Parts: sequence; structure tokens; C-alpha cells
Amino acid sequence: MTVAPRRSVVIHAHFYQPPRENPWLDLVEAEPNAAPFHDWNERIEQECYRPVLAARIPGADGAIRSIVNTLESISFNVGPTLLEWMEHEAPETYRGILAADRSSVVRHKGHGNAIAMPYHHTIMPLASRREKATEIRWGLTDFRRRFGRDATGMWLPETAVDEDTLDAMAEAGVAFTIVAPHQIRPLPKAGHPGRYRTSTGRTIGLFPYDGAMAHDVAFGPLIKSAPLWLARFAATSLPPSGPLLQAVATDGETFGHHHTFGEMALAAVLAGLHDNPGVRVENFASYLARHPATEAVTLVAPSSWSCAHGVERWRADCGCRMTAGTSQAWRGPLRAALEWLAEELHAIYGTEGESYFADPWAARTTYGIVGAPSDLDERARELIELERNALRMFTSCGWFFDDLAGIETIQILKYAARAIDLAGSHRGRLETGLTTRLARARSNDPSAGSGADLWQKAVRPRWPADIRVAAGFAATAALRPGHSRHLIGGYLVGALGDNMVQTQHRRTGHTERFATQVRRTSGFGVAVDLTRSQAPSPVTVDLEVFPERERLLVREVLRREALREVFRPEELVGLAHGSAEYASTLRHAVVRLVPDRPEDLSAVAIARLRHGLDLLALDQLSIPFNAQTKFYRLMQGADREIRTPLLNLALRFGFSRDAFEPTSKP
Repeated sequence: MTVAPRRSVVIHAHFYQPPRENPWLDLVEAEPNAAPFHDWNERIEQECYRPVLAARIPGADGAIRSIVNTLESISFNVGPTLLEWMEHEAPETYRGILAADRSSVVRHKGHGNAIAMPYHHTIMPLASRREKATEIRWGLTDFRRRFGRDATGMWLPETAVDEDTLDAMAEAGVAFTIVAPHQIRPLPKAGHPGRYRTSTGRTIGLFPYDGAMAHDVAFGPLIKSAPLWLARFAATSLPPSGPLLQAVATDGETFGHHHTFGEMALAAVLAGLHDNPGVRVENFASYLARHPATEAVTLVAPSSWSCAHGVERWRADCGCRMTAGTSQAWRGPLRAALEWLAEELHAIYGTEGESYFADPWAARTTYGIVGAPSDLDERARELIELERNALRMFTSCGWFFDDLAGIETIQILKYAARAIDLAGSHRGRLETGLTTRLARARSNDPSAGSGADLWQKAVRPRWPADIRVAAGFAATAALRPGHSRHLIGGYLVGALGDNMVQTQHRRTGHTERFATQVRRTSGFGVAVDLTRSQAPSPVTVDLEVFPERERLLVREVLRREALREVFRPEELVGLAHGSAEYASTLRHAVVRLVPDRPEDLSAVAIARLRHGLDLLALDQLSIPFNAQTKFYRLMQGADREIRTPLLNLALRFGFSRDAFEPTSKP
């Protein structure tokens, strides 16, 4: 007779990244500090999310013995906003996550590894009950849509918890959550879940994890040594009777991003556990189904796993920080400013929403994730979008790190700005009220200034999103014929004929029409003159203002044109075959393109030389020494009539304005 294992192991990974979309465009723009990747989502997807789905296990000879999807064996949650990005930008990884959960449902007789999370990474004890309920409902709805089943458990951001949060979760049908060991009293025996009863009589299971082991996985030696980690599991003695649950919870980014090859350590540990007949590797839902929570526990509340002072890290200068010596006095004024704005926005939504919805707050819960139906009035759709941004601006990352000027804080302020833009006639009043309050928050960097300074320098966009989108589309369509209608971020864009472009925001339905005129400018330049319908005068939008994808597409067209003018056919063949190195070939070509004699100058020769300089500038390559020398001698030998049209070109070669004036001498 086979005896069931008495030792159960659950490893939980919380996968999450702050949302990074420009809230006007609904696009993630390039983040230079994530180089060589486009942005941090892309970087961490390749360093962590993709590897955990295909972790390598080496054999004795060091070569790959097997490749495993670790998510098939561990409990996990993925932030809904991160899944939204993955669905479109990393679809193979996205499908692998869903497949891992489906596999675990079969393995654990209906109990999947994935659990839900509130939709935004909000510190729930700092949210009102209405906002808690919305975040939980959105999270559960999003989970059901993606994973095809109802979630049994829910991860709380930063494991931040209070009684009202647990009551809201229990009301929504959530059976359990995960807590740090210091968040409940007493700790249930043998790692079992505790049973918490709220003041309303609702109950929910609380799974504490092994804090010391989790710390040594995230920060200590265990992530670097699978044998050491396995030994730690084995070191805990079994209780005299009944099962033992050993649970570990950590950020999923531990496995590959925080620690290179961390996913390999995880895979090796899982392989060792699976090979041990005395161990059952499972998830919290399957364990709870066999061992219901019975031991009563109380909360240490409000509390979290990452702040020793409860939840003060997200509203006060409590001392929790990444870098010693920095002040977080800015956190309190930032929290107060955004809470003031949120109340104002909710009041606008509640009042105006009554004209469009039988119950505005029920409508927010229904439409907040997917967007209001297209047959609703445009203002109704704008109000739903206003509320979505009002919730997004409380993403916890805005307070977690060390400075007001950090990219995470700038991001939540952009959500605030987007919400204000949707507030209609209240916009001016709200912006003034918010910036007045933000002025009380100051960066650790004197040059960054206050929150009000950052609002003007880093938050408020210079160009309206629909103008950027229309200009980018018009230029792309002009240079790459065949583009008549497509999506740019959150906009559906189309050509109407006669140089007319229409933009429509997918969530609000707001539509604008523009007359467009595309012009080529000097160098790698393209400009678009745009006239908004019923606007008095046009505006000119340069290439650098286009949305990123359209900017790159236009540059690629211009680059191909320049390559044909600059390189000889045999040079292009060498570049195509890889037998020639681009930078050196380009430098040699530019030297060649400088005529040896003034009489060899022609309009075609000058145009080709300009193209060569354009390519050097585009690729940030220096002007070749020999090209400068040839150009100088060319200019010295040319008469004034030939020299004058070339003066602007001389500046691009690095010469001063007076280098070739008539009075200049060699």
C-alpha cells in the first residue's frame, strides 16, 4: 500500500512590474536605463519570465539534461497589468503561463497553481472599501478571462493587509491569501493555514510562509545552491502526527532577473523535490482542499512584507528605503495630494455618471478593465477612463523607491495628469489644486525640485497624443504607401483621402480629423503640418515627436534611401553578406564622397555627401579625419561662388562659421 507523503512544499512566486505605458498613447516608450533592451518590461521578460518557462537542468557533464516549465510546479500570480502587456508584446511567454496553469489543474485535480491579484498594485489598507472592492473584482474578472476558471486565492500587493481588505476579499469569494509570518498571531502549527474571521462573520484562510527561508532565497545563499536549498527543506522535522506544510514566497523576478540563472536553481530544487517520495510538491489551493483552515488567528494590521512599520512606506518617511542617506519626506505630501485629487475625481464621476448609468459605481466595476461599449455616449466613456486612471495613480511603486523624481513616481503622476485631462471643465481647478499640493513634496536632487516642478518638466506632455499619432501616421503613409488604417497604441487611425487623417481613441471614442502636409527637411528630417478640424492655424510636428514605432519606420525609409546614394553596389553586397563592417565602410564612403577638385562638385555630388553625413549623425559616428581634411582643401581651392552654398555643409564637418569667410587664410 502506498503511503501519502506527509511533507508538502509550496513555492510561491509573485511576478510583477510597474506599468509603464504612456497613459495618453497607451504605449510603452523607450526606457534608456533598461538598455540594451527597449524597456524594463522587455528586459525582465527576457531575463526572467521567459526563462522560468524553459529552465535548463544540466546533467553531470554540464550539458543540458532537460528543460522544464517551473510554473507547472509552483504557486504563482502575475500582475494583471503585466499580463496585459505580455498578451500583446510577449505572446509566447503569455501562452506559456496560461499553459502552466492548465497543466497544474490536471495534476492537482482541479486546483491550479495560478492565483489572482487586485488589478493594480495598490496598498489595499490605504484604499477605501469601495476602491478595495473594485480592485478585487477587476482582478478576479481579469483572472477568469485569462485563465478560464475562477480564482481560489488572491495575492495582496506587498502582502499589505488589514481586516477590511480581508473582509472585502471574503465577500468576493476569495478563499485564501498569503502572509508573512509576522503578520498573524499565533503562527499555526506545522505551517498550516490560519482561519481569520472578520467582524462581519466572514472567514478566509491565511497561509504564512517561512520567512527565514524566503529571505535566504531572495537575498541569501539558497538561490545560488540547489543542494543547500533542498537541505533546508529537509532540515525541518516532521510533526509527531499530521502533515507538514513548508511554504516559501518571494518575488518571481528573483528567478533570473535579480539573480542570473536563478530559474535554474529553482528548476533543480523542484527536480530534487519531485524525486523525493516523501515530498508532495503542490499549491495552496490543493493543500487547502485537503486540510481546511481551522486554527483561529488574529492580524497584526495594517502590515506588509516589505515595511517594518506596517504600511508607512507608502505614505511617510518611515526609514524604509533602498539607499541610505536619502529622505522620503516627499511621500506624505505626494499621498495627500493624490488622495485629494482622487476624491475630487470620484465626485465628478459620481455626479456626471448619474446622467449615463443607473449605478455609476457598478458601471465602473463592469467596464473599468475592458472599456465602456462603443454605443455609449462619448462623455460616459471618458468618465470610465477617468476612473481607470484615478485608480492607476495609486500604484504602490510610486512610493516604494527613494526619490520623488524616480520613473515610478513620474509614472503615477502621469496617470493623475491623464485623469485631470478627462475631467472636462474642472481641469484647470484640479491641476492648480494638485500642483499646489505637490509643491510641498521635494526631491532629494536639488536640480529636480518639487513635485510641482516635476509636473511641468517631466509629467505634462508637450504635444497632445492625437497630434503625435496623426503626424506619425501621415508621415508613414506618405513614405510607405499602403498604410490606410491601423492601430497606434490606444488610437485607431485612418486616412480619409485628400491628405486628411482621422484619429479615434479606442476607449473614449473621441474622434478628431486633421488636414496634413508631409515635408522633407534637412538631414534625416521629416515634418508634418497639421490643421485640426475647426482650428484656426496649423502646427508643425517634427520627426522626433512622432510615436516611437512611426519615428523608427520613417527613419528606416530615409536610411534605405541614403544607403543607395552613399554606398557603391559592391559595398552594399559586402554589407549584406557580412564581409564588410558597417562603420568603417561608411567612413571610407564619406571620405570618397568628398570631391577632390572644385570642378567635380555638382548637385548630385553634394546631395550624396549630405546623405553620408546624415548616416554618420544617425549612427552617432564621428566625422572621418581624412574627410575633414579633403573638405578643407576643397573649400580652400574653390572660389566664392562655389564655396558659399557649402558653408552649411562646413558646419556639419565641424568647421567654425568663419573658417571659409573671404578674409580667412590657410
